[in-house]
Amino acid sequence: MTERSVLVVLFDQVQSLDVTGPVEVFAAANAMAGGPATYRIRTASLDGAPVRTSSGLTLVPDTTLTAAPDPHTLLVPGGPGTRSPDPDLVDWLRERAPGARRLVSVCTGALLLAAAGLLDGRRATTHWRATELLARKYPAVDVDPDPIYVRDGHIATSAGVTSGIDLALALVEDDLGREIALAVARGLVVFLRRPGNQAQFSAQLAAQTARSEPLLAVQSWISEHPGDDLSVEALAGRARLSPRHFARAFRSETGTTPGRYVERVRLEHARRMLEESADGVEEISRSCGYGTPEAMRRAFVKTLGTAPAEYRRRFRPAPGPDPARTT
Repeated sequence: MTERSVLVVLFDQVQSLDVTGPVEVFAAANAMAGGPATYRIRTASLDGAPVRTSSGLTLVPDTTLTAAPDPHTLLVPGGPGTRSPDPDLVDWLRERAPGARRLVSVCTGALLLAAAGLLDGRRATTHWRATELLARKYPAVDVDPDPIYVRDGHIATSAGVTSGIDLALALVEDDLGREIALAVARGLVVFLRRPGNQAQFSAQLAAQTARSEPLLAVQSWISEHPGDDLSVEALAGRARLSPRHFARAFRSETGTTPGRYVERVRLEHARRMLEESADGVEEISRSCGYGTPEAMRRAFVKTLGTAPAEYRRRFRPAPGPDPARTT
C-alpha cells in the first residue's frame, strides 16, 4: 500500500484540536488499513522547539521545518497564532508548500496560506469568525463563508476546529476508499462524515435565539414539528401576533426571516433522516414538510449540491459488521 507522508506545521498559539483532530483520523486510518503505515505523520516547528497551544498544552515537534522533506500532505492548522504570524513561517510556506502534493489548512490556518500567496485566485473557507478578515485582508482569495470545507485543486481549506476532522475523513476516503473512511468515523465516534458543502451552522446556531417567550416557543415548535404548516400566518397565530408584526419581530430577534429559518430546520431534519432512518425519500419528504420528493430534491440540490438519494448513498454507513468488533 502506498505510504503518504503527512507533515503538520506547529507554531506558538496553535489550536490544539486543529492538530490532533486530523492526526487522529490519519492514525486511525493506518490501524484500519492494516499492514505498513499508510500515513507517515510528522510534526515540525520552525526551530524544532516545543510550542505552546492556545489552550495551554505543550506540543513537542518531531523535527524542524527546514529539515523536513517535502511531504505528500502538508497540514497547516489555525489558532490565535495565525493573526500575527512569524514572517519566517510565512516565508517557509511560500517557498516549501508548493512542493507538497496536497496542501490542507484547518480553521484560521487559511490566513497563513493566504499570507504566503498560496490562495490567490482560489476558492477557500475558514472559521466563520475569520471569513470577513480573510476576504478583507486578502482580496485575491475567493472566500466562501458557508461550507465546512472547500477543495480547489490540490488545496483544501476547512472551517472551524472540528471541521478539520471532516476534511481529513474526506482525504482518507480519496486515498483508501469509503469503507475505511466510514470505519474510521465510527471508531472515533463521529457518526458520519459531513459533506463539505454542509453549512458551518445548524439552523439553531445560524440564527440567534429569540429573546421574547412567544418567539422562543415558536422556534421550539418549528424544530419539533417540521412537517406541520409553518407558514408565516400559522406561526404568527401560535405567537398571537399579526403576520406582519410576527415576521418583523422574528427577523429582529433571530437575524433571519421565518421562511429561511423553516427551510434550514426542514433541511436538517431531512438530512438527519436520510443518514439515520430506513424511510424512503417520499416518506421523508412528507414528514419534513416538503410535500413531494421533487420539492425536497430541489432544496437539497440548491443548498448541498446533491440530490437526496445521492446524499444517502454517500453519507449513510453501509450495512455490515462494526469494524471495532472484528479487530
